Amino acid sequence: MDRTSLEQLLRQGLSLAEIAERFGLHESTVGYWVGKHGLEAVHRERSAARGGLGRRQLEALVEANMTIAQIAEAVERSKATVRYWLTRYGLSTRGGVGRRPAEQVQAAKRAGLATAEMLCPRHGTTEFGLNARGYYRCKRCRSEAVARRRRKMKSILVQEAGGRCCICGYDRNMRALHFHHLEPELKRHSINAKGVAVALEKLRAEARKCVLLCSNCHAEVEDRMVSIPAGAQARSPG
Repeated sequence: MDRTSLEQLLRQGLSLAEIAERFGLHESTVGYWVGKHGLEAVHRERSAARGGLGRRQLEALVEANMTIAQIAEAVERSKATVRYWLTRYGLSTRGGVGRRPAEQVQAAKRAGLATAEMLCPRHGTTEFGLNARGYYRCKRCRSEAVARRRRKMKSILVQEAGGRCCICGYDRNMRALHFHHLEPELKRHSINAKGVAVALEKLRAEARKCVLLCSNCHAEVEDRMVSIPAGAQARSPG
C-alpha cells in the first residue's frame, strides 16, 4: 500500500479495521504498511493487535445464527479478522457452504415462489426475494447492502477527487459533495445518488470528466452565478 493513500485515509479518521474493510485486506496487513511507512493509526490503542478470537466464543456466536458482520460488531473486530478465525477453526456462519436451507426456504422453492415471508435475524419476519443465483435474500438486507456499497463507492471517488469542493473547499459532509461534468455531452453515467451502483472502474472513468463541487457551489455554477476556477481540472484518480 502506498504511503500517500494511507496517510490520506488516516487523516480522515479511518481506523485500521475500516481501511482493511475498504480494500479487502486483513487488519494486520494494513497495520504492517502503516508501520512500514512510519505512520500512526487512529485510536492506535484500539487498533493494536489484541490476540486471537477464542474458538468457544466464536462457536457460541455462530450457534446464535449471527452473521459475520454481527459477530464483528459483537467482538469489536473487523469482518476480515472474524473470517480469518472462523476459517482457522473450521467454522462457518449460517450463510456458509454446506448449511442446509431452512424449512421455509425449502417450502418456498417447492411452491415456486419468487417472494415469500421469512424470518430474518436482523429484521424479523419480512419479505424475501429469490435472486438470480437461486437464493432467497431479505429484501431489506439487500437494500441496505446496496446503500452501503453506494456510500463506499462515493467515498472512494470523493477522496480520489480531492475530498473537497474545488471552489470553496467545503468537505464536512460527503452527501453535500457533487460531481459536476465539465463537458455534459460526454456524460455516460451519473456518479451522484443512485448512479453509484455502476462498477467502480466505470465510475472512475466518469469521475475523470468531473470536478468536485459542494451543493451550494454546484447550484451557483449551474445558474452561472460563479465560474469554476481556471486551475480546476477533472482529476485522474490514482
